[in-house]
Amino acid sequence: MAEKTREQYLETKELLRRFFSRLELELRRILPQIIAILAAFLAGAIVLLLTGYSPIEAYGALMRGAFGDAFGVGQTFTQATPIIFTALAFLFAFKSGLFNIGAEGQLLVGGFAAALVGISFDGLPSFVHVPMALLAGALAGGLWGFIPAILKAKLGAHEVITTMMLSYVAFYVTGYLVNYPYKAPGWVSQTPPIAPSAELPRILQPTQLSASILIAVILVGLTHYTLQKTTFGYEVRAIGLNPAAAESGGISITRGMILALVISGAMAGLGGAGEVMGVHRRFIEGFSPGYGWDGLAVALVGGLNPVGVLLAAVLFGALRSGGMVMTRVTGVPLDIVSILQALVILFVAAPMLIRYLLKRGGFKWLSS
Repeated sequence: MAEKTREQYLETKELLRRFFSRLELELRRILPQIIAILAAFLAGAIVLLLTGYSPIEAYGALMRGAFGDAFGVGQTFTQATPIIFTALAFLFAFKSGLFNIGAEGQLLVGGFAAALVGISFDGLPSFVHVPMALLAGALAGGLWGFIPAILKAKLGAHEVITTMMLSYVAFYVTGYLVNYPYKAPGWVSQTPPIAPSAELPRILQPTQLSASILIAVILVGLTHYTLQKTTFGYEVRAIGLNPAAAESGGISITRGMILALVISGAMAGLGGAGEVMGVHRRFIEGFSPGYGWDGLAVALVGGLNPVGVLLAAVLFGALRSGGMVMTRVTGVPLDIVSILQALVILFVAAPMLIRYLLKRGGFKWLSS
């Protein structure tokens, strides 16, 4: 009996040792990001002082607005939700060595596709209508990612240019559709409301936080599992780390890149569907204030890690929701929030991006 108890004690001790060892490793990994974020807020405090505002009052109001009550928390996560999708979209493509900066356009076409399914069917049960609309959004975003993927694979067109240009195409195409064939009566450029059976439920009234946040969290887990635990994820990462070695190992570079961009686009499209079905309940022209571009920054701030993306998106959501309260309470211009976001990106993402470009020979043109 004593021997069995000792064995259990040793097993428990070993499990705890492994847990704290892993925790220490993860903390060391994210420590540079934490220090960089603190440095960014310190620089922001200097900006506030130079412009005649109290950093303590401003930051206090910002934190109270973002996390001070249930309404603030709901608004923070409402703002963070679409950024999680677009950040995961950038991250997944980046892991295969591709820069998908077209998540904004993929978000828009995904949102419009979901709205179209939401207003085209009536009388369907929610357990059928909601998945249909979500699937439509993901397929539309995936299709928008497939176009630059084919251009990259078959013609060698650079994905930075094609994904960015397609974002403008998506903006104007959805703008035309919502202003003419699918415009609801009235002066606002929007579609009619989607059917109630296509709506995602709100989970923290009276805020607009919807079940889309749960889908986003699930997608974070799926992305981590796919990249770390599956053969396809290994192939994606191998292509991104060393395409030549991956190809010599029997991995199809073309197939991997196409699938990575399609999946990336589907993630962003799903985020657009979540905004239409959970927040606005219709497609509204200009509903995105730049979630696609924020996603790129959040992916880098999150250390190109799915869990890091989740935390960084909450930070950006807090800056958006808390910033409005900060402006109302202290009179600090809302532009200060944009400055804080820019400082966070500068302190966290810039060194990482420079290291990546140096590794890939991105500055060779300087010596030519």
